[in-house]
Amino acid sequence: MAITTKLSDLIFGTPIHDIEVPEHLNRTVKTGIDYVDSAMGGNGFTPSSVTLFTGEPGSGKTTLVLTIAAALAKKKDTIAIFNTAEESLFQIKKTVNRLKLKGNFLTGNSVEVDDVLAGCRKLMATHPEKQMFIVLDSLQQLNGTHEKYGRNYRSDSLVLDKVLNFCKETHAIALIINQVNKSGQASGSNKLKHMVDALMHLGVERKDQDFIGCRVLETQKNRFGGCGHVFFLELGRRGFKEIARVSAC
Repeated sequence: MAITTKLSDLIFGTPIHDIEVPEHLNRTVKTGIDYVDSAMGGNGFTPSSVTLFTGEPGSGKTTLVLTIAAALAKKKDTIAIFNTAEESLFQIKKTVNRLKLKGNFLTGNSVEVDDVLAGCRKLMATHPEKQMFIVLDSLQQLNGTHEKYGRNYRSDSLVLDKVLNFCKETHAIALIINQVNKSGQASGSNKLKHMVDALMHLGVERKDQDFIGCRVLETQKNRFGGCGHVFFLELGRRGFKEIARVSAC
C-alpha cells in the first residue's frame, strides 16, 4: 500500500513503489484547439505542469494564449484565468472583441506574481472541484516578493520558481509567455527552460515559399507527452487557422 499521496510527505529516501500518484494527475486537460493539444502530445496539458511559451515579436503569442484561455473557459470543469502585466485589461478586451472570442475567462492585471497566485488560491478554494489553468503574460514583467529585498523584486527565475512550486502544491496548470531578445533567443538564462515541464515556441516562416509568413508552432520540450510535430498556422484578423502539420522526427 502506498504511504502517501501528498507531495510534502515524501521524505528523502521514500521507496518509489510507496508513492501513489493522485488519480487526477493521470488525467490531461485538452483545450479543444486541435493544433495546440496535438503540439502538447495529443492530450493537452498535464495538471501540476508549467509550460514556457516563447515566440518572435509580432508572431501572435498573446493572440494564441487568449484563444487558449477562451477555449478553456468553455469547459465546465476548468477555471481559466489570464493575467496580463504587459497591457491594460481594456487593451486585452479590445483584442478579444476583434478575435470574437466567446469563452468568458477570468482576468487579472497584476505585476506581482505573489498577488496573482494568492488570487488563484482563493478561486480554487471557492471551486475545489475545478482544474485551475493560469495564463501569464509575461514572465519578464512580473515581480516576486523576495525574503531579503521585499516586494517589486525583478527576477525571472524567482518568479518562475514561485509558479512552479504553486503548481506542484495545488496541481494547477500554468502557461507563461517568455519574451525573446534581439537575437531571437528566449530572454533570461538557459536555467529557465530546464526548470519548466514543457517549452512551446511560435515562429514565423521566412524560407519555405509555400509557407512564407505562416506562424510555426512547435513544442520543443515536453516531460509529459510527445513533441516533434510542427504546425503551420495562418494568422488573420480573427486569429489562427491551421494550414499544415508535419513531423520533425
